Amino acid sequence: MAATDPALTALSQGWCALSLLHGRIESHIEKALEAEHGLSVREYSLLDVLSRQHHGPGGHLQMKQVADAVVLSQSATTRLVTRLEDRGLLTRYLCPTDRRGIYTDVSEAGLALLAEARPTNDAALREALDEAAKNPELAPLVRAVEELRVPA
Repeated sequence: MAATDPALTALSQGWCALSLLHGRIESHIEKALEAEHGLSVREYSLLDVLSRQHHGPGGHLQMKQVADAVVLSQSATTRLVTRLEDRGLLTRYLCPTDRRGIYTDVSEAGLALLAEARPTNDAALREALDEAAKNPELAPLVRAVEELRVPA
């Protein structure tokens, strides 16, 4: 049996720490969003992604793009869209230039719920990061997240 490569072991430990951080953050946000607004993290993420679309040529995301943005399979994304549509938070319609394309927009009710939920999401994220920063294994990852400058 070959000896374990220390570089691969370190890489694996880093990945486990990142996965742990993600899980803790997502769980904390999930509890807050569900308790305050009846939304899951995935539902919030979908509303957020779709609310950032712009209207006009090329302004709407195809379902595959939406699935990639919320990190779900296309079938799971379709089920999620259907649930939110049934709640009146989204609307779907056919692409006017390609009848095979389906677009999804956030309804006024969805935009209002998103606006109400955004401070809850942000506060829960901050709380989860602050708590994780107390763990010496997770603190460097928290700092890395805080230093990221991702374009909106």
